[in-house]
Amino acid sequence: MAIIPCGSTSVAQWGIRPQPMLRSYAMNKICTSQCCFTSRIGSLGAPTSSFFSRDSLNALFCAGASHTSHRSRGARFIVRADSDYYSVLGVSRSATKAEIKSAYRKLARNYHPDVNKEAGAETKFKEISNAYEVLSDDEKRSLYDKYGEAGVKGAGMGPGDFSNPFDLFESLFEGMGGMGSRGGGSRNRAVDGQDEYYSLVLNFKEAVFGVEKEIEISRLESCGTCNGSGAKAGTEPSRCSTCGGQGQVVQSARTPLGVFQQVMTCSSCGGTGEISTPCNTCSGDGRVRRTKRISLKVPAGVDVGSRLRVRNEGNAGKRGGSPGDLFVIIEVIPDPVLKRDDTNIMYSCKVSYIDAILGTTIKVPTVDGMVDLKIPAGTQPNTTLVMAKKGVPLLNKSNMRGDQLVRVQVEIPKRLSNDEKKLIEELADLSKGKAASRR
Repeated sequence: MAIIPCGSTSVAQWGIRPQPMLRSYAMNKICTSQCCFTSRIGSLGAPTSSFFSRDSLNALFCAGASHTSHRSRGARFIVRADSDYYSVLGVSRSATKAEIKSAYRKLARNYHPDVNKEAGAETKFKEISNAYEVLSDDEKRSLYDKYGEAGVKGAGMGPGDFSNPFDLFESLFEGMGGMGSRGGGSRNRAVDGQDEYYSLVLNFKEAVFGVEKEIEISRLESCGTCNGSGAKAGTEPSRCSTCGGQGQVVQSARTPLGVFQQVMTCSSCGGTGEISTPCNTCSGDGRVRRTKRISLKVPAGVDVGSRLRVRNEGNAGKRGGSPGDLFVIIEVIPDPVLKRDDTNIMYSCKVSYIDAILGTTIKVPTVDGMVDLKIPAGTQPNTTLVMAKKGVPLLNKSNMRGDQLVRVQVEIPKRLSNDEKKLIEELADLSKGKAASRR
């Protein structure tokens, strides 16, 4: 940091970093108590200082604290804080141009006033646009990194004199249906219709193999009486007197910090800039709610929570906007016997200990019907047998299927007849004899 002579005391000794321009927020903090800071300010401006004089510092820092100071009529005092452009965009100081552009695009979509109607959205949008304009330019970014915001403005830009942030937004988001255009261009832009949702309940096999269903939905359709305009037939719209046809109104609030302005959508015309006699059928909305029957083909392999998208079957748009889509949410009634695990089907069967020892063939239910399953001799309890390609077809790949997994549970009788017990004892003696001969 360079040291600038100030009489007998240097700026570095005072801990002050030279800035081309003092921020108004700093003046506001220092001038909160004029009497408290007068002595401190005076200590900075020595009589012999070539940097600041005592009188000039008092005048500079305490002008805002005087209640008797004169202000030109109609002038506005705007309090601005020196912000960190990297923090505004949420990127690091080593971010590349591509990362900066990506961050700006994401934030601009969220805070553009045509999309975000919350208070302060337009101010936030301008802030991120200003940050992007500086950080996307190598020369401006270099100056900003060295000297901060004041360094950028000192390079030929007035206080806050950035280019129109809405023009900057349009240059990055071309072809978005008018988003970002201001004034008359945005008033009558098309508004796409919202999506509709429908819950469809299927049984287990319908979800596995697919089915064709006819469903009835309720949606907003374009009004046939006014052809979607919302105006009564034979009438002409007039310019809104509240907003003067702009579709937006500016609200100003005077605070101790200055005058703050907020741009809001006109409540009288809803942002269209025009007032018309509403259509008797649709009450001026341009759309009416009707029911419609749709034939829907459900593919094989759908499961609980699957979503089917039917394009252009949602609510109609306004002023020529595209219709929304219909999303069908799948619900499945579970099967009492067969359980699904992704593309596999789980089943449990019980066999006697004799069948487990000697082996047998049993009938097993599957989604294809009853199928024979061979239980190998010597099957151990809780063994899982695989029935290949007896599971659920892969979604959109019906020629590929999962498996059915059969878990074998061996039943051990709790009570035996005398004959059964005698035979088991004989079997036990044979087993002991075998073991002894082996040893």
